[in-house]
Amino acid sequence: MSFTINLKGCLRDLSTPMVMGILNVTPDSFYEKSRQETEADIIIRTKQMLDEGASVIDVGAYSSRPDAAHISQEEEWSRLDNALDVIFTRFPDIIVSVDTFRTEIARKSVEQYGVAIINDISGGEIDKAMFETVAELNVPYILMHMKGNPQTMVHQTEYKNFIQEVFYYFSEKIDHLHRLGVNDIIVDPGFGFAKNLDQNYELLKHLPDFKILNLPLLVGISRKRMIYRLLDTSIEDSLNGTTVINTIALMSGAHILRVHDVKAAMEAVKIVEKMRSSL
Repeated sequence: MSFTINLKGCLRDLSTPMVMGILNVTPDSFYEKSRQETEADIIIRTKQMLDEGASVIDVGAYSSRPDAAHISQEEEWSRLDNALDVIFTRFPDIIVSVDTFRTEIARKSVEQYGVAIINDISGGEIDKAMFETVAELNVPYILMHMKGNPQTMVHQTEYKNFIQEVFYYFSEKIDHLHRLGVNDIIVDPGFGFAKNLDQNYELLKHLPDFKILNLPLLVGISRKRMIYRLLDTSIEDSLNGTTVINTIALMSGAHILRVHDVKAAMEAVKIVEKMRSSL
C-alpha cells in the first residue's frame, strides 16, 4: 500500500520506505552513542546520517527511556533550540522532525525553525492541546501508542486484550485528528512503550494488520530492550537484532524506519525493495 506525506510543501512518496535518523540532544538517552550535545558533535552526527541516506533527522531533547528523569519545558526547549539552530544553519534544506509531547515545544519548533514533522510519543495524552496545535500548524504528526508517561510506562503493561486495545486506541485518535483536519498522520505502534517483552513480539507479529488503518506505518525498534534482553546481549551489541527486526517490519508493511544506524537500515530497505521488484 503506497502513501504520500506533505513535507514542507512537497509530497514525499512512501512507496519506497524512508529511513529516519535519531539525533538525541540529551545526556541520558538509553543508547550512549546517540547522545550529541556539543555543536561539533551535532553537525558530525547529522552529516553522517544524511550521507548514509537518512531522509529525516528526528531530534529529541527529552529522554523517553524507562525511568528517565523528568525535565522542565524550559530545559527541553533550551536543548532543542540550540540543536535546531546548529542543524538548520549548517543544513538549511533538510527535513527535521521533533520528538516532543509538549504543545509549546512543537509550536516553537515549527514556527521558528520550519520543522516538518511532530513526533509525539504520548499520542496527545500528556498535553491535551497537541492535536489542535498540530492541526493549526498543518504538519505531519506521528501518532504513537503508549500508556502513562516515560516515568510510569514500565508499570502499565496490563491489558485485557492487548492487540484489540492498541487498535482501538489508534482508531479513536485517528478519528479525532481527522475531525480536526489533520490529514498527514503516521502511525507508530510504540514498541517498548508500556509493553513487556512478549507483547512487543506479539505486536511485531501483527504489524501486517496495521494496513487496516490506511495510514503510513513507522517502526522504531532500534537497539531496544526487546532485542538485547531476548538475545542476552547489550545495547551496543544489538545492531544485528535491530536489522533482523527492521527487515521483518519492512516485509510487514513498514513505510518508515526510525533508527540509530542509518547505513544498516538503508541496506535492509535496498534488499527488501530488490526482492519485491523481482517478484
